[in-house]
Amino acid sequence: MADWLRELSVGDWYTAGGEPFEIVAVDIGNGSVLTQAYDGTLEEYGFDEWMELGAKPAAPPEDWSGALDVAKPDKFPDNDLSGPGRWEDPLDLLDQRYS
Repeated sequence: MADWLRELSVGDWYTAGGEPFEIVAVDIGNGSVLTQAYDGTLEEYGFDEWMELGAKPAAPPEDWSGALDVAKPDKFPDNDLSGPGRWEDPLDLLDQRYS
């Protein structure tokens, strides 16, 4: 049984002397932990590798969205694409047709 994995939770952040990384999966049956670095790199560690790594709990980075590739919302300029009627709810048109 991989009791060492019970201490780890998905979403926890750790560091091993460099950039912090997040635990994204814990497989107790396989005895491994999957981590994701800030740049998106995935690594899988078994017990021996995890112990050699010497990972310590860490705070998540200020901009946690790096590995997720989350973009800022688009901002449309005031032109015909964002004008009235262009982005109306299609269900509103149904009410107008049948009333």
